[in-house]
Amino acid sequence: MAAVESLAARLTLLPGQQNDPATYRVPPHNVEAEQALLGAILVNNDAFDRVSDFLQAEHFSEELHRRVYEIAAQLIRAGKLATVVTLKTFLGDHDLGGITIPQYLARLASEATTIINAEDYGRMVYDLAIRRRLIGIGEEIVNTAFDSPVDASPRAQIEEAERRLYEIAEQGRYDGGFQRFSDALTHAIDLAARAYERDGKLSGISTGMTDLDQKLGGLQSSDLVIVAGRPGMGKTALATNIAFNIAKAYEYEVRPDGAHMAKNGGIVGFFSLEMSSEQLATRIIAEQSGVPSYKIRRGDIVDDEFHRISEAAREMQQIPFYIDQTGGISVAQLVARARRLKRQRGLDVLVVDYLQLLSGSKSSSQQNRVQELTEITTGLKALAKELNVPVIALSQLSRQVESRDDKRPQLSDLRESGSIEQDADVVMFVYREEYYLANREPKPGTEEHAKWMTDMHQAHGKAEVIIGKQRHGPTGTVTLSFEAELTRFGNYISDEALPERM
Repeated sequence: MAAVESLAARLTLLPGQQNDPATYRVPPHNVEAEQALLGAILVNNDAFDRVSDFLQAEHFSEELHRRVYEIAAQLIRAGKLATVVTLKTFLGDHDLGGITIPQYLARLASEATTIINAEDYGRMVYDLAIRRRLIGIGEEIVNTAFDSPVDASPRAQIEEAERRLYEIAEQGRYDGGFQRFSDALTHAIDLAARAYERDGKLSGISTGMTDLDQKLGGLQSSDLVIVAGRPGMGKTALATNIAFNIAKAYEYEVRPDGAHMAKNGGIVGFFSLEMSSEQLATRIIAEQSGVPSYKIRRGDIVDDEFHRISEAAREMQQIPFYIDQTGGISVAQLVARARRLKRQRGLDVLVVDYLQLLSGSKSSSQQNRVQELTEITTGLKALAKELNVPVIALSQLSRQVESRDDKRPQLSDLRESGSIEQDADVVMFVYREEYYLANREPKPGTEEHAKWMTDMHQAHGKAEVIIGKQRHGPTGTVTLSFEAELTRFGNYISDEALPERM
């Protein structure tokens, strides 16, 4: 009770009394508001329900007030009565310097505010607590900047400060809770109206691939979309193609408040954890210009190809496509950078290439890989909901696919699949039969080789996107075209759909 006794002089004050002015700056607090709120709870426990969804014991500036609020909360949540009589059993009968705890509780109750004002007092207590936390973070930033070692990165300190600031912003918000069903209904109708106005009549953002859009309804806001495949299947190429299609189709309308809202397409953020931004740009240039990427890298191009590359690059300079090529970042750093992009430039779709290259917030010695990946997928799903954008995350598949005759992937093939499968709203697998056939060519001239040639002809230029999970719609397989030299996916046109040849 030493802490309580040292605060006795301040705690005995009630509204109307004044403290002597301090000779130094005291963190913002309002003892009178805390007393009024606690008194209201003691008189009428219904006051607790008005503040309990955002106000915690830690938000009170005085230790005794924290204990009173915490014990009252425990009693009320247990279905018991929290009054002066019941609380004094748990707080004891200590002297606070001329007044005992039971006497102090009785004075709180006698000077209590009405239940009508309880929420306003609760918000005041909460806001002052946030200001105190901001002061603490500011002091820590200053001290860390002064005392940091030579090899410490200022960027890491900035990202940690951003993380803590956003953590404060998201915790204890009092603008949530239940909403009227009519409000949700209005929001649903607005979504349908925007889908009607959007090209393709999609509820989500178009991927630029018609058959895939019909299956998915476009990429939905706040969804975590997993694109998985074995090496060589083209999962990065598919994600790159979708991301570029979205950025290229970007059109916006100006809202009444002056903000820009995507009408078609969107602003894309791409975390390329494996490839450099130059490699990613080369892929996209190859796709758009029709010049194979290996020729661009070697400089083995003719005048016409160089002209096509220049034209494609000129068009691409205007699109809202942003790349972060930093390798080995943590999910906390990724979240901070995505928030920053959303705030500074806007963001409609986020791509992460790929999950297994992210790290968790704790060191590997503190948690195993399954726990780490659970933290990563949970963090990405929370980010998708917070920013209200679809997050496309690429993932590797386990080698057990290679041991089966039918190498089409399944949900169980996801590496550390539990958390990925659980957190994802959509799981898509990329599969190309042509890749596997090319690696097992029989001896030329044999009957097996003739059959192999037939199979290769049927599989050439085709890729399958297997939708293994979708919360909002059906699962199934979508056939796409694939040009390996250009790493380009597109709409597949079957022979039956082609016009008859003369």
